Amino acid sequence: MTESTIGVFVGSVREGRAGEQVRDWIVEAAKERDIEYRVIDLVDHVLPLMSAAIPPAAANKTYDDEHVTRFSQAIDECDGFLFVTPEYNHSVPGPMKNAFDSLGGEWVGKPVAFVSYGAEGGVRAVEAWRPAVANLYMPQARAQIALRLATDFGDNGLEPEAHQGEQLTKTLDELEKLVGNH
Repeated sequence: MTESTIGVFVGSVREGRAGEQVRDWIVEAAKERDIEYRVIDLVDHVLPLMSAAIPPAAANKTYDDEHVTRFSQAIDECDGFLFVTPEYNHSVPGPMKNAFDSLGGEWVGKPVAFVSYGAEGGVRAVEAWRPAVANLYMPQARAQIALRLATDFGDNGLEPEAHQGEQLTKTLDELEKLVGNH
């Protein structure tokens, strides 16, 4: 039996982003689990705006741009994903959506869960993500984490309320079960 890999897809590229702290919190919680969690940080993948003549769904994982090819390989190596998404203007961050839309078959059918953050916990970003990932037949964990900037972040950065750790465990459990059934 091969070990499954879940990609922790960090979607903010802003300087000073809270996503790094959220990523580190997730990685720390995942250390003791029986599945590999691999960080895929969008900061490490500078992607062009989707401009290729061939739509990603028809590209058969073959892309003209070397950056898209490298991102494709990172995504294709994962069996499921945990999207770490901020909420920008009541929706998803543009660079993260562009990265998602730059690929096709690499995402299809792979389970996904969400950790969001923002003024109201980033819930509207997750609401925007759900139909986008559903279009690629990605099974979705119902459990999710919504970190509020006012209550889960303090002077020292991410300081999640106690219930958030319990919710993270529940979300990882559900995602791993979906990956196992995949």
